[in-house]
Amino acid sequence: MLVAAAVCPCPPLLIPDVAAGAAPELDAARAACTDALGVLAAARPGRLVVVGPVADRAGPETYPEGTRGSFRGFGVDLDVRLGAAEGADPGPRLPYALAVAAWLLERTGWSHAPVEGLGVGEMYPPESCLRTGRDIAARDDRVALLVMGDASACRTLKAPGYLDERAAPFDAEVARALGSADLAALTSLDIGPAHELKASGRAPWQVLAGAAEGTGLGGSLLYEDAPYGVGYVVAAWS
Repeated sequence: MLVAAAVCPCPPLLIPDVAAGAAPELDAARAACTDALGVLAAARPGRLVVVGPVADRAGPETYPEGTRGSFRGFGVDLDVRLGAAEGADPGPRLPYALAVAAWLLERTGWSHAPVEGLGVGEMYPPESCLRTGRDIAARDDRVALLVMGDASACRTLKAPGYLDERAAPFDAEVARALGSADLAALTSLDIGPAHELKASGRAPWQVLAGAAEGTGLGGSLLYEDAPYGVGYVVAAWS
């Protein structure tokens, strides 16, 4: 059963070494992520599952505890590992969304429960996302989720997806739904517009919605902004 969830954005710029001189611009987002992970720790889960987007792939991909990730592709000599340093390293590297999650967990000293990762493709169908979430929740008496993903990438002219007038209302509804644990609203997110607006969090959020069914969890919005024309949302459910 799902007992808590944290929702965080997943840009590599969240890593100060990657952001370099621009690092202070996301200080508030980092602080909110720390607070959200604190909610997970307080729930005393028996298992933590990190869910994040995987570009250009459909079905879910699993990443055992100990899987490595790297930010060397951004010119930074920084490697991370999901969960315990003694865990297995089966070969495939963490996608960037899960590598950011691994960095957040290392930064906050996570040692409260075993960790595993799950990557879901940005075109993974909503019904499949919900089913995946239900399956995750059924795997342990006390499951927590760390859900990584960004809202639209079309909030300004300089945004990765250029300016789209649909982006701001889409992001506002996402922030409202995540902040209030509105499962129906998250479930109803349409895969087409989400993909057009480059919202990488759509599938992970719907996995969360499936996992939270019947739990009665409440939500709290900790951060919402679009500093680079990309919507970043941090929320905690407990």
